Amino acid sequence: MSITNESEFIGMQKVSEAVAYTLKEMTNYAQPGMTTKEIDEFGAAILKRFGARSAPALTYGFPGCTCISIDDEFCHGIPTDQRVLKEGDLINIDVSAELNGFWADNGNSFVIGKDINNHNKLVNASKEILQKAINNIKGGVKIADIGFLMETEAKRRGFKVIKNLGGHGVGRSLHEAPDELMNYKNRFDNRRFRKNSVVAIETFISTDSHIAVELNDGWTMVGNKGGYMAQHEHTIMITDGKPVILTQMNEIFN
Repeated sequence: MSITNESEFIGMQKVSEAVAYTLKEMTNYAQPGMTTKEIDEFGAAILKRFGARSAPALTYGFPGCTCISIDDEFCHGIPTDQRVLKEGDLINIDVSAELNGFWADNGNSFVIGKDINNHNKLVNASKEILQKAINNIKGGVKIADIGFLMETEAKRRGFKVIKNLGGHGVGRSLHEAPDELMNYKNRFDNRRFRKNSVVAIETFISTDSHIAVELNDGWTMVGNKGGYMAQHEHTIMITDGKPVILTQMNEIFN
């Protein structure tokens, strides 16, 4: 969406704070021995207190409130009481919601407990790449140039990017124009970021794979060549200078 007045800005602030606070609290809550369903239910209760509704459940009928993916699951993992977290697991939590007609989206990959499996190099690379991308986005910048920056930064750190997942516009629905804000340079994409528009910028940084493929459950995605992936995501409003990070409260850069 494009923010045209103060009430729209306030609406986006409120839903962004709801998803950001929920993500931060879920991140702090997750511990070895918990199931992904426990963590999802914890997050669902927080969103409910805000009066917010799960975006993936509303939009796609997703069988959970939030997407929680573990280890070789790249994204869209279904919360279940069968999946128990272990020390050193790589986890991704993606929280998106609707509140009073406004929608926001954010995500965080992190390690459960101690980093005994050495995932933090990947996690930190993803965070750094997202931060650098956001710092370079403003009205008039080519979308493909930010994709090129993200892929270049990933390669420099010894990683790959997933080429069939990308960021997207957000605001009046979960996914809207501009869509396919990819982590690589599409030389045929001449679009530019527009001042006052709202987008969800996200990384998809991988150890081994370039493509994410869907499992038989119809939701969970893994890498075509295996390995691990880290994703970090903020909802931002684009300006003439540095973007306004609407989901800053999730503290993923801290």
